[in-house]
Amino acid sequence: MYLRNTWYAIARCEEVGDALSPFQVLGERIVAYRKADGTPVALEDACPHRKLPLSMGRRRGDNIMCGYHGLTFDGSGTCVEAPTQGNIPSTARVKSYPLADRWGLVWIWMGEAAAADPAKIIHIDNHDSPGWGLTNGDSMTCNCNYLYLVDNLLDPSHVAWVHVTSFAAPGTEDTPLHVAKTDNGIVVSRWMLNRDVPLYYAPLVKFQGKCDRLQHYEVRYPSLGVNKSVFTPAGTGGAGKSVDEKAYMMASYHFLTPVDAETTRYFWLQNRNTDPGNAEVSAQIAAGARRAFEEDREILEAVHKGMANRTTPNLDLTLDAGALRFRRALSGMIAAENNALKASA
Repeated sequence: MYLRNTWYAIARCEEVGDALSPFQVLGERIVAYRKADGTPVALEDACPHRKLPLSMGRRRGDNIMCGYHGLTFDGSGTCVEAPTQGNIPSTARVKSYPLADRWGLVWIWMGEAAAADPAKIIHIDNHDSPGWGLTNGDSMTCNCNYLYLVDNLLDPSHVAWVHVTSFAAPGTEDTPLHVAKTDNGIVVSRWMLNRDVPLYYAPLVKFQGKCDRLQHYEVRYPSLGVNKSVFTPAGTGGAGKSVDEKAYMMASYHFLTPVDAETTRYFWLQNRNTDPGNAEVSAQIAAGARRAFEEDREILEAVHKGMANRTTPNLDLTLDAGALRFRRALSGMIAAENNALKASA
């Protein structure tokens, strides 16, 4: 059902601190906190005795003490104290998960711990470039399967109907899409030439008049979206052309973490090639993005319910080509990972 040997965003950095905070990722219950030196720790949120959540326990220095009978576990999941008896049971341990801080988020590795390399966390282009502005990012919980969000992030066409007051503009409803496979995902893109700038971007673009607009919708396995919007003066854009110096560029990064089969934790951030350090512009972009993604959430939560309770077959449209291709490839990766685990067992 899920790809495990990969990094998922579990929380914003400020959401993991001294307190014992419960989370759920890929259906597994996890407790996270930070040691005194700031290092993040994640353990299975269940004492091995009677499975009381360790998040209901107490901190003892850098360790967690279960709130039922005092079994105490260090950051590796090893039991270091069993107050009710003289010896510590050999099976008294809990699973630990590698964590890493990156891009204002805490990332968790759900697969084989030995394979957890923080260098494999997605790279954010121009995150620290002095000429680029950055939003602080945001998050929400969506009551739908993560793959419906993936479908949405590989579907530029939906903006014409879902985002009427923000991203929509003439051309978004009928300009053909180009689907391409990359080494780590799928890209669905298109250039729309000689068009009006959409309402969301109009205050941000620095040139006047009509534009040539690129929609670049990319998702990397298993659930990392990279949307790039490029607006360049009409007549200067198009496939194969270098980007005009007057072009406005915004990149939106989407990190989808399955909580379980019916719930997804959705994190995002944006950066752009203008207005570095301008807090007012960043706040404007963040507020607009939040409104748009709330529109997506309303639609996709209803899609999840509709698909789960359908009484007649659903159909696929031409615009679904990228999403269907992504799903097939991801299913193959998950099957291969599961087969490898079975072979090594």
